[in-house]
Amino acid sequence: MPFAPFVGVNHHGHSILLGCGLISSEDTNTFVWLFRTWLACMGGVAPQGIITDQDRAMKNAIQLVFPTTNHRLCLWHIMKKLPEKFGSHAEYENISRLIHEAIYDSQSINDFEGVWRTLIEIYHLEGNAWLSSLYLDRAMWVPIFVKKYFWAGMSTMQRSESMNSFFDGYVNSKTTLKQFVEQYENALRKKVEKECQADFESFNKQIPCATFYDMEKQIRNIYTAGKFIEFQTELTGMMYCGIKNVIGSDSTKQYIVYEDVVYGESGKKKVLFNVSYEGLEVSCSCLRFEFRGILCRHAITVLISNDRYELPTQYIFNRWRKDVRRSHSRVKISCDGWTLSPEQRRYDDMCKSFTKLADLAADDEVYYLNVMQWIDASSRTMAPNATPVLIRGSCNSNDPITKRGKGRPCSVIKKKTYRRKRNGSCSTSAGASVTQEDEEHSQAL
Repeated sequence: MPFAPFVGVNHHGHSILLGCGLISSEDTNTFVWLFRTWLACMGGVAPQGIITDQDRAMKNAIQLVFPTTNHRLCLWHIMKKLPEKFGSHAEYENISRLIHEAIYDSQSINDFEGVWRTLIEIYHLEGNAWLSSLYLDRAMWVPIFVKKYFWAGMSTMQRSESMNSFFDGYVNSKTTLKQFVEQYENALRKKVEKECQADFESFNKQIPCATFYDMEKQIRNIYTAGKFIEFQTELTGMMYCGIKNVIGSDSTKQYIVYEDVVYGESGKKKVLFNVSYEGLEVSCSCLRFEFRGILCRHAITVLISNDRYELPTQYIFNRWRKDVRRSHSRVKISCDGWTLSPEQRRYDDMCKSFTKLADLAADDEVYYLNVMQWIDASSRTMAPNATPVLIRGSCNSNDPITKRGKGRPCSVIKKKTYRRKRNGSCSTSAGASVTQEDEEHSQAL
């Protein structure tokens, strides 16, 4: 049966398995079922972006199930067909060069349109069905169209393919369904162990700085090791960059930044990038920050030229921070021999209790509202830096009424006994529990 993995990227830049499905066919109805089932498992939260091959059935299913998701076609699957489509053409080398130029070197949509038009006109490719279909879908695969969205650096299905290769070490065509589930858990355990090891190294190993700029130390203290290395690569890449021209006033400037790019064995060329700078806002035509979440060397060059030696907070991407607690790290891993941490055990116990409570309260509107009010109040009380407060009772007048048990209430018995001892000279008062409530905080995960 076809194995359909859902692959994402964690805070270290590693591929993680979000889920998978075994499907009997690859038509639209099957993919609709697969996507809807996966969406339910993800709490109804659709992905911001999804990359697939050019499968028409999968495209139709994504439009039905994920109408607001950015759907991107795998660039590698498209480019690998180039020799097949034009390998026999007399001008194959020139056609291939122009296609690569349009796809990889375009700094704007107008650049792409111009090079593509030149390709079609010079080599009379107006009737080529493959190129025509690609042009109609250009907003789904050409980098200049899709780089404005965050993709965690992904432009191909390489991570999905590598995940398939990863599973080749655990399963094969003769694996039974029972064996598959067991091996699937073994594969998951390997991934979890790798992420835990990377977390440990990010907190306990310090990578040497390559420059004296404060922003490098700043990012080293905040980002995971893998993402810090990516930023460090961009920072040291400034040695290949320079400012060619500056246009504009003191508050708003447009910089023309060049970069010496080496291609092939001995080829070198200067590539120009437009960087706009206004106050602490900087953006580059390469769209690296929008695409990868890592500020590019061209923007860093402009910041440093304006004596900005620390990275502005809006360019510190929370997704790559090492000090943010990931929700998935608390989820119980059903692997044989896996030991739960105290946090994971508490999380698992609460999930079971919340499920029972939800089953009881879902049948009655009043109980439902009371539970939701309690959750909201508890969420505000349990702020990140708040002192834990043990809630012994509730002072909410709308709390569900507890049924009275049989026999005389214990409080009456205690009061009667107490009066006998003190000859009725003691007065009693009702007790109330008080919870301390701190200011409301929020924490991005």
